[in-house]
Formats: sequence, structure tokens, C-alpha cells
Amino acid sequence: MRSHSVWKGLLVTSLITLVATGCLAPDSSGDKTSHGLEEKVVIYSPHGKDILQDFEKMFEKEHPDTDVQWLDMGSQEVLDRVRSEKQNPQADVWWGAPSVMFEQARNEGLLEPYKPTYADALPKEFRADDFSWTGTSQTPEVIMFNTDKVSKQEAPQDWDDLLDPKWKDQILIRYPLASGTMRTIFSAMIYRTYKDSKDPKQGYEWLGKLDANTKEYSPNPEIMYNKIARGEGSITVWNMPDAVMLKEKKNYPFDFVIPRSGTPVLTEGIALVKGAKHSEAAKEFYEFVNSEKAALHLAKNHYRIPTRADLKNLPAWITETKITPMEIDWKVMQEKEKEWMEYWDQNIKNKQKQVEK
Repeated sequence: MRSHSVWKGLLVTSLITLVATGCLAPDSSGDKTSHGLEEKVVIYSPHGKDILQDFEKMFEKEHPDTDVQWLDMGSQEVLDRVRSEKQNPQADVWWGAPSVMFEQARNEGLLEPYKPTYADALPKEFRADDFSWTGTSQTPEVIMFNTDKVSKQEAPQDWDDLLDPKWKDQILIRYPLASGTMRTIFSAMIYRTYKDSKDPKQGYEWLGKLDANTKEYSPNPEIMYNKIARGEGSITVWNMPDAVMLKEKKNYPFDFVIPRSGTPVLTEGIALVKGAKHSEAAKEFYEFVNSEKAALHLAKNHYRIPTRADLKNLPAWITETKITPMEIDWKVMQEKEKEWMEYWDQNIKNKQKQVEK
């Protein structure tokens, strides 16, 4: 079996330098580029090592002359990195992030339009007009909880229930500024009242009350999962596919509630980076990710809800779950998200704890 080359996080300065200059640091099993392979494809993605390692193996099995290399980081970190590398792109494919982020990248000229062979199976709402990006999965947001600490009946049933004082210091949240999922959830909470008032004030007040109940903003999802599993907190807001996966595949004591008033349903996308150094291999990986075989594999093994309209034999948790999408003007969300998140970071985050001290 061929060895992996898995890039670790961004904590080590020397590794950042290597990535920025295109020098890929091999793992202890060796550098695959020294094995005589003709091509490589570099993926930036927030999908985590389980999915990325799996798709690395699957793709390389079908394309034995191509070396898949990937960097796992938050959605916002991917966007920031692609921006910073605009003059000298290091990634070939960006796989995974809410559509609003891909739209930002499209508007900044960071993506290469590409109409895939599966375009006819993809509803129009799951792609950019010019095919700068296409959707790979749909991601409803939910309230996730520890079943050892909270029953499904006791758990918050809607967004406003999270503000109940009984949940004070029971809520753990993934640090929003680094997470496309959390940026979308927080922006949606503001948008609920902004859509009529054109003023974010009520939304900011809501986030302030949530902040008062929040014990911690976790730097990455794994830390958040582990702390909730250990009972250091009992509630979070996150996405439905991960909640199902953590419960069924990893046996975490987790369950979830779909907010009854409606929830944001994100379109997760994939795109070619403009100026990619390995464009042909990038197109092959792009096509592979949303092929019928791979889309079904993602649904059955990694709990992703596909965007393709032609797939059959999907898991019951997808076909039988009733979801009420929140009505959102995604263009407005895209325009306002940065402003709203900066305000949260500067004026809301941890303010209640400072008052209590």
C-alpha cells in the first residue's frame, strides 16, 4: 500500500514556511513524490482527516500515478490562505466550505470556472451561475447534546431555548471566526431580525445572551466533541451530518434536535483554485468527489447529504429526516457576515465573563 503524506496543522512555523513555498513535508513513511509518481494534486479542506484520508486512498487507487496531498483546516482559514496565495497558488482544489465563502472567493477572482460532467444532475441552487463552484453536500445545522447529561425532551428545542439561564456554562461552541459552520449559524441568528429591521442590534443582543451561557469557545471541533463527551459541557450548535456520524460511527453519547422554527441549510462546495499548478489532476479529483460512487460513499460512510438529484439507495437518516430550512437571503448573508462576525469578536465575545469578574 502506498504511503500517505498528511499535512499537520499550522502551529509550527517551519511547516508554514514549507507549505507557503510549496515544499511539502512528508510523514515518517516517506515522500511519495520520490517514488516516481508523475502527478500530484493539492487539496485544502476542512473535512477532517477521516474523510480526507479515505478519499486519498480511493482516488489514488483509481489514479495510481497521482499523489493526493491535503491540508486540513477551518473553512475561514482555507479562504484566507487561498487569498494570501493568489499570486502563487499552492492549492489545486478547495473542497468544503459554505457556499457563501465560495461566492466571496468567486467575487475576488480566486476560483477557476469549470462545468463538471455531472452538471445536469445538480439543481441550479447548488452551484454558481458560472460554475466557479458546485455543491457536494447539504448541511442542516442542529442543536447537539450529550445524552448522558440531557434527554431529548429536556434538550433545547429551538434557537431561543439556548438562552435559558439553566444552560449557563453548559454550552461549548466551536470558535466561530475560524469555522464556516459557526459563522453561518451566528450570522443566521442575526439575520432572523435583520431581514425586517435592517438593523443587526437585536441579533447582537441575542448573541450576547448566548455568550453569557457559553462556557468556552473551542479552537477546533475535536476538542469540542471530546469535552462534551466527557460532560464538561452538554450542549452545542453544530451540523447534522457530524452529529449523526459521531453518534453512529464513533459511539459518542450524542443526539441532536432540528430547531423547530427552521434552520440554516448550507451548501458545501468544491472548486478549482485559479492558477492551480496541477490543473488536470485537479479536474480529475473534482469529478471524482461528486461522482455517483463517491457521493453515495460520502452519504453512507461519512454521513453527508448529497446535492446530486439522481442518487438512489440513500441512508434512511437522510430520506426520513424532516428538515425545515430557514428562509435566508444568502447574498445578504455573504455581504454582511464579515461585518457581523467582527462586531461579535470585538464587542460580544466573553464580555459577560469580564463583567462577572
